[in-house]
Amino acid sequence: MTKTILITGSSRGIGASTALLAAKQGYNVCVNYLKNQTAAEKIVDEITKIGGRAIAYQADTSSEKEIISLFSKIDRDFGKLTALVNNLGILETQSRVDEMDLNRILKVINSNIISCFLCSKEAVKRMSTRYGGIGGAIVNVSSIAARTGSPNEYVDYAASKGAVDTLTIGLSKEVADEGIRVNAVRPGFIYTDIHASGGEPNRVDRIKNLVPMKRGGQPEEVANAILWLLSDEASFSTGTFIDITGGR
Repeated sequence: MTKTILITGSSRGIGASTALLAAKQGYNVCVNYLKNQTAAEKIVDEITKIGGRAIAYQADTSSEKEIISLFSKIDRDFGKLTALVNNLGILETQSRVDEMDLNRILKVINSNIISCFLCSKEAVKRMSTRYGGIGGAIVNVSSIAARTGSPNEYVDYAASKGAVDTLTIGLSKEVADEGIRVNAVRPGFIYTDIHASGGEPNRVDRIKNLVPMKRGGQPEEVANAILWLLSDEASFSTGTFIDITGGR
């Protein structure tokens, strides 16, 4: 049986690397994006060139209506989903908590937490033996910030990723006997363009000496861990976290 994977926010960074690696491992790949259609279509083209099958789907994953529509389109195009990577994550400009306004906080929470709940809900309905599914696997992309709190920069982002950790633990126990494994990765300082969103494109180079390995990580290194957690090699792992932080 051909496996089908949905990766949210997969037009760039860790999501894009995960999409390419999944295609190499034989998955049909659903590339989700919000605005950057050009980048998403580029990933689809790269997958097609190596003999894979992929489709780009535009959807706001913090909207229940759009998520339901997204999963319905995947059902139509590929059949039931077998793997989900809740990769989408945003952050705002570096700031202290006492300088954050409500709109910023709600934007981060809706994007980083609500999307994981909504996508996981729809995935469970398709994967769970309770609903006639054949099982599957979910990997949530959390962050080292869930452990450090990211003071003076992104406490709202860190708090949202802490919620993702809690979702991972709780959901993993709910569906463990329904054929679904739920795990997470916690990347550290990775070279992606998310840092530009925070106002400091070269942030990893500034702080890499705080990492015991004295370097930042690459998106491919995170993708490798994600695909392992999705694989049968991780068949007895659920509610598990892999920290990809260079020892930090």
